Amino acid sequence: MRAQLRAAAAQVPVSPPDPRVAIETLRIPREDGTALEVVLYRPAGVTDDRPVLLWFHAGAQVLGDNARDDDAYHTGLALDLDCVLAAVVYRLAPETPAPGAAEDGYLAYAHLVAHADELRIDPRRIGLAGASGGGAPAAATALMVRDRHEQQPCLLGLLYPMLDDRLETPSAFEITAEVVIARPDIQLAWAAVLGDRVGKDGVHPYAAPGRATDLAGLPETFVAVAQFDLLRDEGMEFARSLNAAGVPADLHLYARAFHAWDRFAPHSALSRGFERTWRDFLQRNLQSVYQHAGR
Repeated sequence: MRAQLRAAAAQVPVSPPDPRVAIETLRIPREDGTALEVVLYRPAGVTDDRPVLLWFHAGAQVLGDNARDDDAYHTGLALDLDCVLAAVVYRLAPETPAPGAAEDGYLAYAHLVAHADELRIDPRRIGLAGASGGGAPAAATALMVRDRHEQQPCLLGLLYPMLDDRLETPSAFEITAEVVIARPDIQLAWAAVLGDRVGKDGVHPYAAPGRATDLAGLPETFVAVAQFDLLRDEGMEFARSLNAAGVPADLHLYARAFHAWDRFAPHSALSRGFERTWRDFLQRNLQSVYQHAGR
């Protein structure tokens, strides 16, 4: 599947780089001697410290090894939000089982905080966000940051997130929800992520954040889910659990939408309405210095 996607991407004409955004790649050393790539998209000509959105791409945690394939989307977020978009090229399963991707997210976050001055970013305004499979390492990174007593992110954003390997919610069995992904697809992805741990007791929330029983202390969160999506109910349950733990969590259920509708139909009225709501949340939390001061 990876090879097919790379071949398809090679057939798409390469768009010229947007001169309004400067792109650079960080290579952060891991303990095993390898390096984590984080691609930064920064509005050009900006000299003062900017907020950061640490972005975890979609792909069921098994696809997506080149952040530059999504330059247009990353550039749009950086410009619209007047922020640095930091795309994490996290390790994929099955080569790296969970929680490897989340450990990459934590490493990226800790590096940005520690090197904020030289990177010209505001360490008080670093948000975490992920779509679909990227929702798992984004949420797990937030849990790691909390548990390891690092400075709290200013937000957590989860778009139709993949969070729970058990697949026991009603939507996980709905045939009408199999528009983009079918139940065997998500089962295969979780088997790659967890191996023989999938569905069993004792799976750590860093590997499957939907397993978490204590969500207190996480940052303000935005969750968007689609009516016709196998992952709908686990996203809704995560938002409900956040609210029950005292964490402000906005939950948006989009009727008649399917998984990743905003990427498949970006010009639809439904997607335009979602983008306004989503980006308003990001803008409010990334740009509010005083709201997050002292955390």
